[in-house]
Amino acid sequence: MKGNGTPAVNVVDNETSYEIELAAPGYKKKDFKVHMDNGILTVAGETEIKKEEKKKNYTRHEFQSSSFSRSFTLPDDVMKDDVDAKYEDGVLHLTLKKDKRATPEKKQIAIK
Repeated sequence: MKGNGTPAVNVVDNETSYEIELAAPGYKKKDFKVHMDNGILTVAGETEIKKEEKKKNYTRHEFQSSSFSRSFTLPDDVMKDDVDAKYEDGVLHLTLKKDKRATPEKKQIAIK
């Protein structure tokens, strides 16, 4: 991911949880901010890469920054107080547990 690109995301719907995998290589754990507000989960990341090159009598510094923000509307059955986050091998893993009591009700719609 370069510049202000958007990281690739996988979302898996398991029996007891939703798993979100967000590919963000080159970031550190401290570079992420994850928060939830009114049923919206937002994941943001920002990092600055410094590259220093020394030649003869001068030094050249190059800075590269990268940032992103992704938001997800959460289903009603997500336990909003029970979210786990882990960053490992360039992938941010989020686990959102399901509340079995909040199973969405299915309703048949009559066609007129």
